[in-house]
Amino acid sequence: MASITDLLLLGKGSDLSSERGVSCTGELPASSDPHLVERAKKARAALGDRAMILGHHYQRDEVIDFADITGDSFKLAQAAADNQTAENIIFCGVHFMAESADILTSENQAVILPDLAAGCSMADMAAANQVDQAWKVFEKLGIASKTIPVTYMNSSAAIKSFTGENGGTICTSSNAERAMKWAFEKGEKVFFLPDQHLGRNTAVLKLGLKLSDCVIWNPWKSNGGLSDAELISAKVILWRGHCSVHGRFSVENIEQVRQRITDVKVIVHPECQYEVVSKADVVGSTEMIIKTVTQSPAGSSWAVGTELNLVKRLAANNPDKAVVFLDKDVCYCSTMNRIDLPHLLWAMESLVKGRVVNQIRVEPKTANFARIALDRMLGLP
Repeated sequence: MASITDLLLLGKGSDLSSERGVSCTGELPASSDPHLVERAKKARAALGDRAMILGHHYQRDEVIDFADITGDSFKLAQAAADNQTAENIIFCGVHFMAESADILTSENQAVILPDLAAGCSMADMAAANQVDQAWKVFEKLGIASKTIPVTYMNSSAAIKSFTGENGGTICTSSNAERAMKWAFEKGEKVFFLPDQHLGRNTAVLKLGLKLSDCVIWNPWKSNGGLSDAELISAKVILWRGHCSVHGRFSVENIEQVRQRITDVKVIVHPECQYEVVSKADVVGSTEMIIKTVTQSPAGSSWAVGTELNLVKRLAANNPDKAVVFLDKDVCYCSTMNRIDLPHLLWAMESLVKGRVVNQIRVEPKTANFARIALDRMLGLP
């Protein structure tokens, strides 16, 4: 039997092949060892209530099969906060999600990320020093006091902390409208980061602002690539960030699927580009997409613009409907797919042996202000 080290290397090899496009046809590599499932079942049983496994919707089926709770990033963070008895929270997602869980859980609980390489490209697009530099420009122009930061859940603990320290709130894809309305009640401008698409779609399609009311701050350009006048007149300053999966869906994808499938309904995530969201039939968060497709009439057809693992699971769970991926050429989320059964098994078997691996810790000051921002979100009307 292969060692756990060999299995972890095999898992990483699978991720690399995904990133190179090998698995873009819609099939993940086969399980690296047929005995993994039985070992994982044995380890899970041995841990009992001492551990809770959280699985994000975008995870592989082999991981979801062992999840106690499946959901989006906020739902899972809430689940971690609500469980005060589990000593260990194994978070099968990406780094920013585990950070949020650590912030919301007690000091006596350990949050574990099975693979520390499971990051988020969107969250990485906003570095704390870059955001601080932008805020200094706002202060110089005299607009910082009028600007309320609204930060998407898909962000680092450091960015959440910046948001809390400067009077802002966190949002999810499902409550971004409420969060932005709250921000406009507190100030005259919104600084939305790190996802420009969710910010723009919310401001224009939900709040009725104009596209011209929104400007994009590019952290790699002087003054964000904007003039002082543009910053002063803007109502929404969008950070130049995006989701590498959702950002690739196109209007052409929608047009092609409508030609292929009669009476198809197109449902997409609000992280998609404005042009795509504008032409979709339904736009909603991950949880809303699942609910909409699941509750739709038998015989209906859906083209879904979100991560492929979730779309395949939706199709399998709704055999009475036609559920297809909006773009056949887009890969799985390669960073989310770093969490595989070998890594999960390693984390569980290590705990069985009394060893905590890959624990995620957010330093106290950062956690304090990030918790303030998260609590503001929880208190939104």
